[in-house]
Amino acid sequence: MTSETTETLQFHDARAAADPRRWLALPVLLTGAFLPILDFNVVNLALPAIRENLGASAGEVQFVISAYAATYAVFLITGGRLGDLLGRRRMFLTGVAGFTIASVLCGIAWSPTLLVAGRILQGLTATVMAPQVLASIRVLFPAAEQGRALGFYGATFGLANICGQLLGGVLVSAHPFGLAWQAIFLINVPIGLAALIGGMLFMTETRAAHAQRLDIGGVILLSLTLGLLVYPLIEGRESGWPFWIVAMLLASPLTLAAFVRFEARLAARGGDPLVALHLLRNSDFVIGLVMALAFYMLSSFYLTFAVYLQSGLHQTPLAAGLATLPFATGFFVASLLSSYVMQWLGVRALTLGFALQVIGFGTVMCAVGGALPQGLELGLVCGGLGFGTVMPSVIKAVISSIDPRHAGLASGMMISTFQVGAALGVAIIGGIFYSLLGPRPDAADYAHAFTIALGCNVALLALGGWLSLWLPREPAAA
Repeated sequence: MTSETTETLQFHDARAAADPRRWLALPVLLTGAFLPILDFNVVNLALPAIRENLGASAGEVQFVISAYAATYAVFLITGGRLGDLLGRRRMFLTGVAGFTIASVLCGIAWSPTLLVAGRILQGLTATVMAPQVLASIRVLFPAAEQGRALGFYGATFGLANICGQLLGGVLVSAHPFGLAWQAIFLINVPIGLAALIGGMLFMTETRAAHAQRLDIGGVILLSLTLGLLVYPLIEGRESGWPFWIVAMLLASPLTLAAFVRFEARLAARGGDPLVALHLLRNSDFVIGLVMALAFYMLSSFYLTFAVYLQSGLHQTPLAAGLATLPFATGFFVASLLSSYVMQWLGVRALTLGFALQVIGFGTVMCAVGGALPQGLELGLVCGGLGFGTVMPSVIKAVISSIDPRHAGLASGMMISTFQVGAALGVAIIGGIFYSLLGPRPDAADYAHAFTIALGCNVALLALGGWLSLWLPREPAAA
């Protein structure tokens, strides 16, 4: 999350070239990127089983996803700074251990409240673990090898999506050791233990020469803002919008204003704010944040599609996972090809990615609605190709407009915006989906609700594509 001097980077490069363990450490580091993505996908497939087994409400099911995403969004930058300050190896191992323990708590949860608490702990420990992956790759690998290492990093996301769909369906359907949805969390234990042992054996300790200080006040105010926004959006519908829920919602802009004011004062005193407000003076960066928010609200698709398939069409979790596999496959293929697409099209790779998603998910809407019954798989593949194209392109296109000294801050803000979008997508569009179902929904009601909810996502993706046209065209890389 911080900028380092050229001399420091040269020192790291010289040390990395002499350290034969860096390629042994890479799979361990990639596990830190793999686990949160795997967990997100398998959880979505298990939501209908969780709701039935724990007697959870629709709102509690939404919180299983949004509580994790909101926690991740708030603490991500702080997790990166802890690695710079205290050591990236130390924080990575702490995060892996914490994520493993949190997964056990989720796996033994006997109530929706305990499960949501475990998910919050998972989100918190993931923010200690995940930021150390890119930061460690940056300093452990010399410049000549970083491209290859980052290619493996990008492919990890696509692979995690595929594994999540297959593994989630298999675990929930097969009931290993008599477990149902609990197995999707407990599978993290052997993976986490392997990463913990590998990290202790192969990772080298690194830290920033000039680490930024922690912004505890900013974390508290931003957490309060997201809590006051996300909780009413999820619980308001089920509780009938009582006065206190409305009051919470109305208070969220006030706490946001207090957060902005606190950050501005901290920066004026020479401190290290959680959010670098001066970056918001860059119009291209602001456009990028709005695109990232609209793009990642697509997280509601995972929720609504899983519920439509399992509760509406009465498919097994395994069948639902296989039905989502075309999207994950498209995502994986696009993640492997995205660097070539960005070299060819420059910033317009973003426009292409958004267009593919609009076409793909529009086709899925037509397939579910009956207008194009054979188009579901094709639409999912097209949407996955678009998703895998936008994911790296939006970060590259926007970060290129920022002074290199602030690239770490800008990328942290961008990834945090992704998670805010995920939380809001599940809260808002997931709320629309459940509102349309009614008290006793049948298959047609589920299809209608899913189509309308996905239509909201398509509109947001179209907005993202339109915004991408406002970014200045850069020369395509040679």
